[in-house]
Parts: sequence; C-alpha cells; structure tokens
Amino acid sequence: MSKNGIEVITTHVPASSSIEERAAKLSLDIESKAGGKSVNIIAGLDSRYMLSRLKPPNVDVKSLTTIASPHRGSAFADYVFEQIGPTYLPRIYEALGRLRIQTGAFRQLTRRYMNEDFNPNTPDREGVRYFSYGASVEPAVYSAFRQSHRIVSGEEGANDGLVSVTSSKWGDYKGTLVNVSHLDLINWTNRLRWIAWEMTGNKRNFNAIAFYLDIGGMNNF
Repeated sequence: MSKNGIEVITTHVPASSSIEERAAKLSLDIESKAGGKSVNIIAGLDSRYMLSRLKPPNVDVKSLTTIASPHRGSAFADYVFEQIGPTYLPRIYEALGRLRIQTGAFRQLTRRYMNEDFNPNTPDREGVRYFSYGASVEPAVYSAFRQSHRIVSGEEGANDGLVSVTSSKWGDYKGTLVNVSHLDLINWTNRLRWIAWEMTGNKRNFNAIAFYLDIGGMNNF
C-alpha cells in the first residue's frame, strides 16, 4: 500500500483477548500513530467497539471496513461451547491461562453474545462509513474446515469455514468473496504452512495482498 501512495498504520492487538481489551490497545495505537490525520480502518469487532464506545480523541475515522467479521456471532462457536459443557470449560480456561493464552474473545464469538449484548450496546458511530465483505468456500474432503463449515452451513448458510456470509454483513455490504476461506483472508503465506495446507486438499486461489490494496485504494479519499 505504501508503494501505491497510501500511508499505512499497523497496529498489534492481543489475538484472543476480549473485544474490550483489543479495542483499548487498538485505540492507543491509532491515537499515537495517526497524528490527527484522517484514517480509514480495515479491521473487525474491536474497531466497532473502539469507534462506538471508546471514541479516542485526536482520531478522525472516515470509514471502517470489516472482512468476514462475525457481527452476529458464529454457529461454530456455539457448537464448541455446547460440546465442552459448563463442567469442563473452567478447566480448559485454566489450562490455557497457564500457557499465557488469553480467552476473553472465545465466548464473545457466540451468536447469543453478539446479538443480545454486543450489537445492542455498540451502535455505529455517526459520521463514519461502514463497509463489509463476506466469504464463502466449499472445503475439500480433507480440509481442516470441513467440520466447522458443515456446522455453520447447517445453521447459517454459506460461510468461509468459520463465519457465515450473513454474519459478515455490516453497513454497506460490498460483496462475497467466493472460494475463499477464513485462512485465505488473513494471508497465511508461510511457505511450510501452505505446503501442509495444500496437502490436505486446499488450494491457493486468492491474493489477499491485492484484495487489501483494492480496499485501500477505494477508501483513500
């Protein structure tokens, strides 16, 4: 993007922390790096929370574009919690905590949380344009997404292996990326990982970098 004349600000948020924790870190990063300039954000639920609830000063956000974000939760998250059950869940959280893995985000991916808690309390911020994209894929027989895709498909329809097209829609929906999985969207480009991924029946048919460049060009006003 920088080579195309677009100034890029990168931020780093804890991967599996709660939306609130991620939003707080995102807010600090953008506030310190934007320097009062107008920005267009490509991110997810943490950005929605930041814009609606935190409203960082000295940050003029023109737009937010989300890519396959679970705005209405995911049926697969519901399934995982149902399978684990209330007896074993605390033990799993404790084990993850010992590994220093944050767990705040997990339950926030359920449909109940998103529809009954997050969305009603996180209205869009006036003056910010909201765009979104979804993705759908038909996973190969040996794909790691085979089971999750089946679960989400049965409850919500077309999906990228984790998030449905329906759940991805927020604001001005720009379209569905076809034959694109959730891992494609995050540009899982490590060579060894892709070799292993392709050995399980998956193919690279999506250029994530070009896609994000297109979004950057669209929002560079």
